[in-house]
Amino acid sequence: MTGWVEAIIKIIEWPPLWQLVVLGLIAPLAVVIYILWFERKTAARVQRRIGPYHVSPRIAGGLQLLADLIRYSFQEVIIPKTVDKAAFISAPLIALILSILPVVAIPFTDVPKWFPLPMDYSLILALALVTLSPLFIIVAGWASNNKFAIIGGMREAYLIVSYEIIAILSFLAATAMTGTYNLVDIVHAQTGWKWFIVLNPLAFFTAFVGVLLSTSGFPFEIAESEHEVVAGAFTEYSGLMYGINMGAAYLKRMIYSLLLTVVFLGGWYPLKPGEGFIWGYLAPSIVIFIKATILMMIFSFFRAVYGRYRLDQAIEIAWKILFPLTVIAFGLGLLEAYYGII
Repeated sequence: MTGWVEAIIKIIEWPPLWQLVVLGLIAPLAVVIYILWFERKTAARVQRRIGPYHVSPRIAGGLQLLADLIRYSFQEVIIPKTVDKAAFISAPLIALILSILPVVAIPFTDVPKWFPLPMDYSLILALALVTLSPLFIIVAGWASNNKFAIIGGMREAYLIVSYEIIAILSFLAATAMTGTYNLVDIVHAQTGWKWFIVLNPLAFFTAFVGVLLSTSGFPFEIAESEHEVVAGAFTEYSGLMYGINMGAAYLKRMIYSLLLTVVFLGGWYPLKPGEGFIWGYLAPSIVIFIKATILMMIFSFFRAVYGRYRLDQAIEIAWKILFPLTVIAFGLGLLEAYYGII
């Protein structure tokens, strides 16, 4: 019996399984569920509405999320005859998988045996993977064979072109400061509370806004502007398929929040990983998720206080304001590295 228990523990603690399934799927899903409740309650409080309440009022409407999940799960999934069926079904599923996959390149500790992948180019790998999922949102709009969905997909394409350079350059400012693409080394460079959010706040700001743009967060929820183009690229989706499309954006925002935490907020610091699974992996992971959850709460708060920009306004902000600021932030990182501030 003891042998079976030890075998199960070893399987659970196997880095690829733990990082992909637990830290890449289960933990982000738990955070997303909380964030959905937080977003609804915060928006309701700021806008002086009740919000989710009548379902389980004693726990502030917490079971409303379960009720919504049941509703989505049992709704009929309608696939119109005019769609490209293979692309229509596979696009949201691939987008969901690609939203989660970048977590394999994000370190949750500096103990090498817990890395599922080599970390030498982990920042480049994470950025490459995280920028793939929006392409399948465009595919979903095209496969729907619906003019509103196609317009929503084109909106997404415009935003992709606008935000990708901004987001990537903002994160690469950390590489300019440290001279490495290794996320573990980038975290080590932030010891002693020398977090890059303090040393290069401009890069953090442009990365933060870039994440909002890339995940359709307010005030940049433009591709799904329901009063103009119904539900954007997801107009023809229903039931659980629609829920997957919406959930993928939140999961991607969570992965981005983890990346922001590692690059700009000191990663697992002030905790220093120790020996064993608990202090060497689990505890640092909890610290990173707490910071990322706080970022998610800030992202969600914007829904309550900001209106939606028009597409042309968002693109103009990206190219005329954010892109020059991103270049300045990258240059600031180079100067700090040159003068030995890091």
